[in-house]
Amino acid sequence: MKFNHKPLNLYVNFKESAENFPKSRFIFDKKLNAFPELELETSYQRVHEAVLQKAYNLAALGIKKEDKVIIFKSSAFDTYLLAVAVSYLGAIPAMISHHFSTPVMDTLAARLENPWLIFDEDTAPVVHELINVKEDHKLFVSDFASISNSPEVINQQLDTDEIAYLTHTSGTTGVPKLIAHSANSMGWRWVLQRTVMDWMPDKSSLLAFHISPVHSRFNIGISSAMTFGFNLMPLSNLEKDTVLSMFEKYRPTAFETHPNHFVRLANVVKETPAAFASIRYLHSTFDAINKDTMHTFLAASKEENPVFLQIYGQSECGPMIWKKHRLSTLPATNAREMGIGMPGLSQARVTDADGNVVPAGTPGHIHFLSKGRALTYYKEDDRFAEEVYGDWWDTGDWGIMDEDGILFLYDRQVDLIDKVESNLAIEDLLLDQHDFLDEVIIIRDAAGHPQPILALAEGKEMDWTAWWSSIIDMPFLNEPLLMDYDAIPRTATMKVQRLALERELAAAKK
Repeated sequence: MKFNHKPLNLYVNFKESAENFPKSRFIFDKKLNAFPELELETSYQRVHEAVLQKAYNLAALGIKKEDKVIIFKSSAFDTYLLAVAVSYLGAIPAMISHHFSTPVMDTLAARLENPWLIFDEDTAPVVHELINVKEDHKLFVSDFASISNSPEVINQQLDTDEIAYLTHTSGTTGVPKLIAHSANSMGWRWVLQRTVMDWMPDKSSLLAFHISPVHSRFNIGISSAMTFGFNLMPLSNLEKDTVLSMFEKYRPTAFETHPNHFVRLANVVKETPAAFASIRYLHSTFDAINKDTMHTFLAASKEENPVFLQIYGQSECGPMIWKKHRLSTLPATNAREMGIGMPGLSQARVTDADGNVVPAGTPGHIHFLSKGRALTYYKEDDRFAEEVYGDWWDTGDWGIMDEDGILFLYDRQVDLIDKVESNLAIEDLLLDQHDFLDEVIIIRDAAGHPQPILALAEGKEMDWTAWWSSIIDMPFLNEPLLMDYDAIPRTATMKVQRLALERELAAAKK
């Protein structure tokens, strides 16, 4: 293994990267509300200086070592920079998605016991209603963002096995669980991610990305990229005009986003492939992605032998299973094939409900073995323990492993539908066949039958003839329902909240 484990402290990593690569660039597509002093094009060194100033400001407001600090604001890169500033103080960032409601936020705040909370205009309506955060612990970004004369304070660090960072589960079945990470647990994830990034030979490349800043994927990705001194271009949104203007101007070498964002961007790539021609490395985490979408991005590249890397993992365990796709390999690829683990770092198995390994090719529970597994669910140790099988973790996913040890993902266990082997496989196939669709979701109706939900691509009309022709040889599917893409309930990482969608469908039928 090229990279040895060492604890990952967000601030220390940021500082060392800024010292080693002071001139490496950050490029933003809009100003950062919490860091108004930063220009749209700036450097590691300048951003590090701004992070220090923000840490001093937060200390002057009262934040100290071991305090819990909820960061609950609009989804932008300054969310992460605030977490780095909080880490400088030895406090514990709790990264919370901006879309949660007042009742959910009050429950999380109570669990954290008198936390601080950083918020902005986007989340202010919810924050003003919270009763489990003291008024003098509610810190409005604009009130401290521009202060530049707070007294310096020294860097504080927690023990490497203490909780140092909190993220959350999707909350699709209720109030989300808070996932607790330590510097040591994050350090193992850092080893795997640096191993992946080291495959890229040109470390002066520009990496473009749009992923949720509150997800544990974000801090591992940024920390790993900065270790090598990559130039970074975080995108605030993936609106067509934003993507085209930034990609045409700066010509990134690599691009990462959520699978559903790749799917939605595919039509933009088909219309304007030249804007994506510089991209040699494509990276998708969180979930599998259909073959036509991967082909669209790979075909647009003018670089030599472009690659689409899929990494399958989970917040509780980090990146786990990986597979490279190229134009030459896609025709024979099963989109449900996730790949293999990273030797010495990650491994998967498939079991029955009691944790016994099942024979190759038998569907069952997907378990992970990860050195970077989270510590617990904060204040919910019993719920965490329910998914632990010795050294293994039940992901809640359903799939098979073949005789060669290759893992195939079928569905979430809670989303299984009778007589349908894999909802996700059917969704992939239908997305591959129909470019007039941006989304295909198969959920259960009130009787448990498979109900397709479709979202049309922008400017496209439903082709019913093509639809009915494409499902002739599939298991029975109800007549599809059409929804606006933006009306579909999603998590912070753009995964569809299927159970919430089922509840909406049931309520509409009453």
